[in-house]
Amino acid sequence: MIDRKISIGIVAPGRSLDKSIADRVTALSGNSAELFFHPQCFLREGHFAGPDEARVDAFVQFANDPGLDAIWFARGGYGACRLLDSAFERLGEAARRKTYLGYSDTGFLLARLAKEGIGRVAHGPMPADILREGGEAAVRRAIGFLSGADGEAGVEPGTRVPGKYAAYNISVLASLIGTDYAPDLSGATLLIEDVGEYHYRLDRLMFTLTSSETVRAAAGIRLGRCGPIPVNDVDFGQDEEEIARSWCARNGIAYLGRADIGHDVDNKIVVFGERSASV
Repeated sequence: MIDRKISIGIVAPGRSLDKSIADRVTALSGNSAELFFHPQCFLREGHFAGPDEARVDAFVQFANDPGLDAIWFARGGYGACRLLDSAFERLGEAARRKTYLGYSDTGFLLARLAKEGIGRVAHGPMPADILREGGEAAVRRAIGFLSGADGEAGVEPGTRVPGKYAAYNISVLASLIGTDYAPDLSGATLLIEDVGEYHYRLDRLMFTLTSSETVRAAAGIRLGRCGPIPVNDVDFGQDEEEIARSWCARNGIAYLGRADIGHDVDNKIVVFGERSASV
């Protein structure tokens, strides 16, 4: 039972957020959560929500704020990887007590948070999802999870059983492979999703993932949604599931079926790490 409002800090590690989005999301927060949008979310410098230094400072400030219970990443769009080499050495004890939620490009931050055991890390909807048709449902799902008001309702069903889990955008995970920031996926069920990639690009990305020792150490792969997928001028001849099955088979990785995650309003929440039978 929730006896106080949960405080949620929102930062934008990549692209900026329009103030109108913040207003719409705040209106959905209800009585269980209080949202705090960092002013950095509304900065603009080229592609980014302010310069790298401003985005690092906002993330560190809110992560270290003992008055905040959670950090909610505002949106995707390239940029989060540019924070990895300067933000984490500044995180203190308060950062380890928070929940962190995002997906897409923010997977770079989720990966390092999970690898270093900082807080409770989860892949799931972000404020910018309100721009999608029916996006209010995704935003409410995220707020319900972060506040604890909805319990397990928004969690991806297959990850509610005991096991170890992680979830990433395929392109982001492929970019992490071979770097110092690559996640530890040993024994984990890996859920992956993407959006807007041609089938041949998904095939190339799955080659990278399944050829790596990082992914081969996983217990198996579940494939989320990858649409919409552009139409190539020559049909590739395999859909995304056939591509995933094929590369898993070629590299001795268990293919475990589909997952209810993706760049859409139905995107469910995946909590990283071990889940025990007592949860």
